[in-house]
Amino acid sequence: MKALNPSYWGQTRAWWVVLLVGILMVISGFAYWFWPQAGYAVASQIFGWMLVLAGVVQLLVASGPNRSRGWGWWLAGGVIDMFIGFMLVRSVILSEVVFPYFIAFIFIYWGISAIMSSVGQRERRYWWLYLINGILLLVIGFFFVEAGYVQDMLMTSFLTSLAFIYWGFSIAMLSYDLKPSVKER
Repeated sequence: MKALNPSYWGQTRAWWVVLLVGILMVISGFAYWFWPQAGYAVASQIFGWMLVLAGVVQLLVASGPNRSRGWGWWLAGGVIDMFIGFMLVRSVILSEVVFPYFIAFIFIYWGISAIMSSVGQRERRYWWLYLINGILLLVIGFFFVEAGYVQDMLMTSFLTSLAFIYWGFSIAMLSYDLKPSVKER
């Protein structure tokens, strides 16, 4: 049955957990947008914990029984997200200094994986949405590199809130691709 699975990312009955992570990221993004005085350190800590949660979910999806061709991307992404998340949570000072670079690395990685997903799904109807999503994620990643290079905290704060919101919507939309279309017995 796995060979007949048209989804690049695989399918799982726990698709709703991925949706929940996306919703939490959107809520966190809007909270940071409306209350920027919460501080740069708080944003990096929240983002770190969200990355740990997203990494756990990715590892669970990669180890599920219905994984398909793209399970390696889930496994690699889960390990990377958990590593960077734990690094951000471990030290507030470290997270403030390297936060833009860690986030840039994550967005560039997910941009490349979304582009690869679009290439692998050319026979699907909306494959080009994954391509656009991948390009936008790459652009956000490069903006984070620039924000870290010039040490512009205002730009990093603005990008962080947009990143939370955009990434949350992307993950929420992806969760519907993970939803099994037919019940397997």
